[in-house]
Amino acid sequence: MQLIERQLQIAINNIVEWSNKSGFTISAQKTIGIHFCKRPLHADPELLLSGVPICFQDNYKFLGIVFDKRLTFLPHIASLRKRCLRSLNILRTLSNTSWGADRSCLLRVYRSVIRSMIDYGSVVYGSARPSYLKRLDYVHHQALRLCLGAFRTSSIPSLYAEAFEPSLSSRRDKLSLSYYFRILSNDNHPLRGTLLNGNYNRLFNARPSCIPHFGLRMRNILPDTFHDVKIHTNDFCGHPPWMENSISYINPFGNFTKSDSNNSVLISLFNQHRQFYQSYQPVFTDGSKSLNHVGCAFFTNGHIVSYKLHSLTSVFSSEITAVYFALKYIDVHDIRKSILYTDSMSLLESLRSSSTRNPLIKEVKDFYRHLLSKGARILFSWVPSHVGITGNELADKSAKSATEFLTRPIVYADVRLAVNQWCHCQWQEKWNMETNNKLHVIKPVLSHWVTKLNRRCDVVLTRLRIGHTRLTHKYLLFAESPPTCSHCGDILTVKHILTDCVAVNRRRLRYFRSSSFDLSFLLGQIPHFNLFMYLKDIGVFHDI
Repeated sequence: MQLIERQLQIAINNIVEWSNKSGFTISAQKTIGIHFCKRPLHADPELLLSGVPICFQDNYKFLGIVFDKRLTFLPHIASLRKRCLRSLNILRTLSNTSWGADRSCLLRVYRSVIRSMIDYGSVVYGSARPSYLKRLDYVHHQALRLCLGAFRTSSIPSLYAEAFEPSLSSRRDKLSLSYYFRILSNDNHPLRGTLLNGNYNRLFNARPSCIPHFGLRMRNILPDTFHDVKIHTNDFCGHPPWMENSISYINPFGNFTKSDSNNSVLISLFNQHRQFYQSYQPVFTDGSKSLNHVGCAFFTNGHIVSYKLHSLTSVFSSEITAVYFALKYIDVHDIRKSILYTDSMSLLESLRSSSTRNPLIKEVKDFYRHLLSKGARILFSWVPSHVGITGNELADKSAKSATEFLTRPIVYADVRLAVNQWCHCQWQEKWNMETNNKLHVIKPVLSHWVTKLNRRCDVVLTRLRIGHTRLTHKYLLFAESPPTCSHCGDILTVKHILTDCVAVNRRRLRYFRSSSFDLSFLLGQIPHFNLFMYLKDIGVFHDI
C-alpha cells in the first residue's frame, strides 16, 4: 500500500504541474477517491491535491454509473431500479385497458425511456452477481404487463414472446458481445490487448467465486462458431474529402426495372449496351449466401474465379469481396479498360457514397484509386439478376458452388448481425422447451406480430393468447377455487370457452363456420374477424 500511495501521489503531482502550466486548475473539493478492494485489509491511502487531502468515499457516480469500493454494483442497481420504477408511472398513465395507447406506442415509450436507462452501462455493471441483476427484472416484467395489458398472473416467458422482447439477461449478453467484437475491430482500443491476453484465465477458472474480467466472461458464453473469428480492423478516421474518388457509374437499363420488364427486353438493352462499350472488357461479379454456404465469384474473358467465405459473412460483404478480387485481377493482367457488372444496387450506392465506414468498401475504393493512378479506365454498372445475362448467371452459379476457402477477416457489422441471430436462436431454444405454455401452441416461432386493433380488443386478444384472463385466473389473487363453467361444470379455461364448451356450439358454428378447430385458428397472427363478436355474444368479452 505504501508503494501504491507513493506512485499515485507522484502521478497527481505531475497532473497538477501540467494543469497549472496549461492554464487551469483542478478543484480539490470536487475530487473524490475510491479505494477498490475486495476485502478491507488496508486503510485508504492518504493523497494530496495541491496540498488538500483527497476525500475517499465508499461509492461515487461517474459518467452515470455508481462505482462502489467492492465493485458489486449493488448501489448502482438500486439507484437504477428506483429511477426506472418512477418512470413506469408514464406507462401506467398511458396504458388504460379501455382507452389507452396501442401496444406498439407503449413498447416504443418503454424502450426509449426505461429500457435505455437499463441498457446504459450494462456492459460494465453486467459483472454483478445474478441475484443483484434480477432486481431489475421486476421493472422489465411490470413494463411488459402494462404495455400488453396482460393479466397479473401471466407467465414471464409468455410476456417475452407476446411482446417480442427478450429477457434482460439475454439483452445484456447481446450488448456485451457486440461491444466485445467492437473492441476487437479497433486496433487502438485500450482494452484490445486485455481481451486477447489469456494469461489470467487459469487464475479465474481456479477461483469460481471471483468474478472474471470482461474478456473471459464473453469467451465463456460465446459459441464455438465465434471462437475462430478474426475481426476486420477499421480505420475510424477514414479518408479526407479531397482523397475521395467517386466511382464511374453507368446504368444501361435507364428507367426499365426488373419487376416491370420482360427478360427479353432487358437482355436486348444489355446487348445494345455491350455493342456500344465493346472496347471495354466485361467483368461480372456476384456473391451468394445460403444456410451453410457463403461464396463470391467473378467471370471475365472465359475465366472464372470463385472463393468460399466464412459462414458468418453477409451477402453484402461477399459482393464487395468479389469486386475487390476482380479489381486485383484487372491489376495483375494489366487490363486498361473494363466494366464491372454487379446485381447489387446497394453495393453501388455504398461505393458512390462518401460517408460509409465499412472497411471492405474502403479497401475497394483504395484499390480503385490505385488503378486510376496507373491509367486504368474502370466503369461500374448494374445488371438485373436471373434474367438470362450469361456472364451474371455464370458468376452466380460459381459463387454458389465455390469450394476454395478464402481466409479473410470479417467486418464488425457481419459479426454483430450473427451475434443478434445467435441470441435469437438461444431464446427460441428456450421457448421450444415451454411445451406446456398456453401461448406456445399459438405462437411456436418467435416473431414480431403486428396488431391493428383498438386498445380494448388488443388487451382481450393478448389475454386470450397467453391464457390468463380475469375470468379464468382471478381466483389466484384471492386464494379461491378455480371457476367452473355454468353449463357443463368443467374448469373454466380459455380453451374451454373458445373450442370445448358444447353449450355454445350453435353460436360457434354461426361465427366460425365450424365447431372443431384449434386456438391458433382464432388467435393466430391474424385473429379471426368474428372472434370479438363471438365473445360479446356469449357474454364474456367484458369479463376477460
